[in-house]
Amino acid sequence: MIHYIDEFPGRKIKIGDQNYLYFGGTSYLGLQTDKKFQRILIDNIRKYGTNYGASRISNIRLSVYEKAEKYLAKLVGSEACSTLSSGYLAGQFVRQYFNLNAYKTFYAPNSHPALQLSENENNSTYEDLKRELDVYLRQTSAVTPVVFLDSIDFTGNSYPHFNGLRKLPLDKIIVVADDSHGIGVVGDNGGGVFKKLLALEAKEIVVCCSLGKGYGLQAGAVFGTRKRIQSMTETAFYGGASPATPANLATILDSGEILAKKRKILNKRMLQFRKQLPENHNFSIMDGHPAITFENKKFTDYLEKNKIIVTNFPYPNEDSSTMSRIVLSSSHKKKDLSKLIHLIKKYYSDQI
Repeated sequence: MIHYIDEFPGRKIKIGDQNYLYFGGTSYLGLQTDKKFQRILIDNIRKYGTNYGASRISNIRLSVYEKAEKYLAKLVGSEACSTLSSGYLAGQFVRQYFNLNAYKTFYAPNSHPALQLSENENNSTYEDLKRELDVYLRQTSAVTPVVFLDSIDFTGNSYPHFNGLRKLPLDKIIVVADDSHGIGVVGDNGGGVFKKLLALEAKEIVVCCSLGKGYGLQAGAVFGTRKRIQSMTETAFYGGASPATPANLATILDSGEILAKKRKILNKRMLQFRKQLPENHNFSIMDGHPAITFENKKFTDYLEKNKIIVTNFPYPNEDSSTMSRIVLSSSHKKKDLSKLIHLIKKYYSDQI
């Protein structure tokens, strides 16, 4: 069911005249409604303005961009970083960059539309992808393959172990991963999956992402080698695009203490949830990530009747299967999780 609301949902959401607990969305650290975080952002808006529409290659350049990119690259573990105005633009930036004769593109299952130039380019399984790559690499005219995937695809094939990716001839391919659901949340200090992917020893690793989920701010980023990032930022695509709002990037630089505190709270909430789950649950849970996936419309309806709303809609379009997730957030209180877990236990006990 579609609900229209008039303000950003935090741990609670108001629909009509009814209040619900909200376990949905992508505000993993609960930053969007955090007062201290908002004050930092507002102060930076006063300093940098509400938007900066000039090209990054113009003759007047704000130093905050390079400062933020150096900070993010160090956090993630890459040689270099470039920021853009959104995660979707970051994905399209990388995809169009590799749309050259020097590369051949392939798609892992469940890759985000941001990584694609047309719909339905994904392979059905990693086994299909491996067969396609093996056939291609035997051709004498083969150029470097580039495999696009979502680092966190909510199926278990990717994060945290990347078992699907490990099946591929990684030493021969460039891996491009969309880490929108990982950056700021998983990894050391919220550094995402870049270091995990490096350990797989692929030919090259490029990571793109939205900063809107983990950092609660409208911006995108691309990570890779210094040579690769320099080459990408010399394109007309990059020069012609407006950059991320500088106030948003400055807020990332100024919010380290808040981010660390929020991640600590989130880890406690995830631990509380997992410890108290009944053994007969059928949720799909990834270690270290706060989104819990399930396929059960009756359970979604049951939660809503008991004043809890979760993520539940066809994604990425109306013809797709329904995406149902319980999303834990740093904004949730212990009592919120206690109510959720009580309802889960009651639901599953009634199924026995």
